[in-house]
Amino acid sequence: MIATSLLAAGEDNGWGGKLPIIPHPAELIIGFVFFAVAYWGVAKYVVPRFEELFAQRTAAIEGGIKKAEVAQAEAAAALEQYRAELADARAERARIIQQAAEEAATVAAEIRRRAQDEAERITTAASQQIQAERQQALVQLRQEVGRLSIDLASRIVGESLESEARQRRTVDTFLAELEAAQAADQSAAPAQGS
Repeated sequence: MIATSLLAAGEDNGWGGKLPIIPHPAELIIGFVFFAVAYWGVAKYVVPRFEELFAQRTAAIEGGIKKAEVAQAEAAAALEQYRAELADARAERARIIQQAAEEAATVAAEIRRRAQDEAERITTAASQQIQAERQQALVQLRQEVGRLSIDLASRIVGESLESEARQRRTVDTFLAELEAAQAADQSAAPAQGS
């Protein structure tokens, strides 16, 4: 029914009884020839160029991916190397700190030893100086006590004790008696404290 209505419509609009949708056979042949030439031209020139561009693009992408993988591997290796160097640096730092602490302890011990030696030297020198001054004071005291005892003995005895041998004997006797009395006093003092 649709076909009959189309045929009837075609007769009325001036197409000469033909359907406007169906092309003329010559147009059809020319259309196929142009299509075949266009297909051959596209297949011969355009498609290979597109395939070449696609291949280049694919190679560039794959090369970029490989480069990225290589770069990522290099970055991972560099990161591992960095971590290893960082660990080495930390170990070196710890070793240096330990060595510095040991050196500081050694230096401190050396300074203490030197200070102790210096203190002992100063103490020994002071002790020797005190001993020398004590001896000097004892000698001066003996001389003074000897002179005073000779003066006193001369006054008491009434005779002159001018000879040096006599003076010495008198002083030595006096000092011996004085030391004996002093020793007796010292031994009696602890006995009283008991």
